[in-house]
Amino acid sequence: MTGGAMMYGFSIKLNERFEDVIARVTEALKEQGFSILTVIDVKKTLKDKIDVDLLPYTILGACNPQLARQALEVDPDVGLLLPCNVVVRQEDDASVTVVFMEPAAILGLVEKPGVEALVAVVREKLERVRIRVAVAA
Repeated sequence: MTGGAMMYGFSIKLNERFEDVIARVTEALKEQGFSILTVIDVKKTLKDKIDVDLLPYTILGACNPQLARQALEVDPDVGLLLPCNVVVRQEDDASVTVVFMEPAAILGLVEKPGVEALVAVVREKLERVRIRVAVAA
């Protein structure tokens, strides 16, 4: 198990079955108050639309309703930056990488009072999800 960071996200790499990782990430998100609003099966979509084969790749659109409400009160247009996406993708070596959106990179685009505090709370919750997924591995 390894982890990494990038400007717009942070990740963890696991040596487990793709489906098991999806289930565990979903459960860990729920524990932190997130609901899954969207599940985008990128592999299936690209196969269906342009007949391209990919390894399993799913985007989970996660939303914490309380935090979303607070963000929308700060700026109604923040909906353009929601939900918090979490990518689960299988690698060539059969490991699975989970990448969490970096809230500071996205919500940092909103230059209004109160956004920084929300960014910190969202980041903390997503980090707890990453840790929970890592511990269960």
